[in-house]
Amino acid sequence: MRPSPSGTCASWNTPRSTDGGHTTMASTGASDVAPAVARLVADGIDARGPLPADSLFHARARAGYDVALCMYHDQALIPIKTLAFDHAVNVTLGLPFVRTSPDHGTAFDIAGKGVADPTSLVAALKLAAQLATADSRAPLPAS
Repeated sequence: MRPSPSGTCASWNTPRSTDGGHTTMASTGASDVAPAVARLVADGIDARGPLPADSLFHARARAGYDVALCMYHDQALIPIKTLAFDHAVNVTLGLPFVRTSPDHGTAFDIAGKGVADPTSLVAALKLAAQLATADSRAPLPAS
């Protein structure tokens, strides 16, 4: 996140959702996402969407938002693992407690060998601590 996050949420529906406002392929979830984004905007949150996942993660697109709120596991984890495998963190929203996890698998193939990289685990623990102590409306400090 940037030092002064804009608070933008970018959410999307299926990978190829629209072309200039016209549905060109599947649009599963658009009827759920659009009203939710409208409510966020009405509440003063800088949000937009739904946006197509297949064009949301290139460098120019990422420069335009601070947070991508993902509808489906694979839409989020494929690009995030590609961009930040060793330090990405998964945050589960909507729970009555803070839940973070490293964005990588269990790595059973290297378990007990002393070669695992704990960077993502450490990042998940640090973010959990920040979220647990942060004012829910205040921006998190840059990491």
